Amino acid sequence: MAIGATVRRLFGPHERTVAGLYRGLFVDVGRLSSLIREWMPQAEKILEVGCGEGAVTEQLARLYPNADIMAIDITPRVGRLFNGNRDRVQFVETTIQAVAATKPGQFDLIILSDVLHHVPIALREELLTAVHSTLAPEGRLFFKDWERRFTPIHWLGYASDRWITGDRIHYLRKQEAAELIAGTFGPDSIIAEARVRPWNNNFAFLVQQ
Repeated sequence: MAIGATVRRLFGPHERTVAGLYRGLFVDVGRLSSLIREWMPQAEKILEVGCGEGAVTEQLARLYPNADIMAIDITPRVGRLFNGNRDRVQFVETTIQAVAATKPGQFDLIILSDVLHHVPIALREELLTAVHSTLAPEGRLFFKDWERRFTPIHWLGYASDRWITGDRIHYLRKQEAAELIAGTFGPDSIIAEARVRPWNNNFAFLVQQ
C-alpha cells in the first residue's frame, strides 16, 4: 500500500519544499538536468516519460525555453508541483505505448529517468520498444536509473520506493540496463554514460536512435 500521497498532504503548503529536500537525498536534480543539456544542447520536441509531479520537467522547461515539452505519467497527479512557464509544456496522464501509437517518430529527445525499476520485468522490453518508436530519426534517449548495490543508501532508496510509491521495485545492475537497451536500440546505441551525484547508484546513458 502506498503512503506517499497521505504523507505529502500532511506538509500542506510546505509540500513542494519538503519533496525537493527528500528527492535531493538520492539525486541532484539540477546536475541531472544539466547533464541532459550537456549531452543534448539542442532539442525542439521533448518527451519526458514518467515525469511524476514535474521536478525534472521544471528544469527542462528552463534549460530548453524554445522546446515543446510533453510530460507523461500514469499518475493522476502528473505535473502537480510544476512551477514554471507552461506555455510550451503539456502534462498528460497516459502511457508511452499510447504516445507511440499516436506520435511515432516525433520527439528528438526523450527522458526516461528513474522509471524502469518501477516497471514489471516482463513489460520492460515493451516500454523500451515504445520509446524507440517514438524517437525521431537521429533522436536521443536520456536514460537514468538507480543501480542495485549492497549499501545502506541503496536499501534506504528501496524502502522509499517500495513503501512510499507502493510499487514492487526491481532494480538493475548498470550492465543489465545496458544490455536491455542494446537489445532494443542496437549494440552500439549507448554513446555516453555518467554517474550523477550524490551517489554512484545514479547512472545515466545517452542513447542514439
